Formats: sequence, C-alpha cells, structure tokens
Amino acid sequence: MPEPMLPADRRHVFVYGTLRRGDVRDITHLQPPPVFVGMASVQGVLYNLGAYPGLLLGGEGRVTGEVYAITAALEQQLDSIEEVWPQPTGEYSKREVEVQLHQHPANHAAPEAVGMFCLVYEIDPARARGRPVILGGDWREGRL
Repeated sequence: MPEPMLPADRRHVFVYGTLRRGDVRDITHLQPPPVFVGMASVQGVLYNLGAYPGLLLGGEGRVTGEVYAITAALEQQLDSIEEVWPQPTGEYSKREVEVQLHQHPANHAAPEAVGMFCLVYEIDPARARGRPVILGGDWREGRL
C-alpha cells in the first residue's frame, strides 16, 4: 500500500505508548490531526514506568507502535507533551530512526515490513533502570 501523499512540511512519528489510538493521550485527538500510516515496530526494549512506558532503542527486542504523518505544528505539541521542548526535562530525547512499517498486500499474503524513518521519543536510560520490561514490546498487551 503506498504512503498517502503528504505536504512537504509533514514528518512521521512512531508512537508506542499513551499516544497510541484509544489510549489516554490519543494522538488522533490532537490538532492539526495526524494521518495514520500504519502499524510498525522498532528495535528496542519497552519499560513500564507506571502510567506510561519508555522505549530504549537498540537491543534484541522489537517494540510495537503506530506511525502517523504529522505537521510541524503537531510535532511541536508532541515535543511539549514529551517534555523535550520548550523546557527540556531530560526524561525523553527525540530521535529519528528507521522503523519497520507493516504493510498488508492486497492479495492477503503475509504482511511485508518496509523501512521508514520516523521521529521517536526515547526514554533516558537512567529513568528505565530497575523498571520492569514489557515482554513482547507492546504497551497495550504488557501493562501490569
């Protein structure tokens, strides 16, 4: 499935926790509205920090999330929510990494993974230390 045509000022973000559709900070309720691109995963480890998760990139595991096309204005809102701007707290860092977008072919064959660069908000490793790992890498399935 081809990616929707987007204005040049749009970027993509990978959300893996409370910003996922249907969760407490559902990204689809923000303005201007994002455009859902698809389900995806990224290499990393997901930690349960209580009311929300934290992702550390790298390692052997995969973390499940959703990819959205966003405007610069929405990116600024996300930066504020994740506290990387205007007053950075150090809890999260914004990264741009390759995620694997899971596309479903029209012939109903197995999904194909396609690489796509997205913004990801990564937790500071010190904040994840000693916290439980969410086995399976999916916040929705792994909350305690």
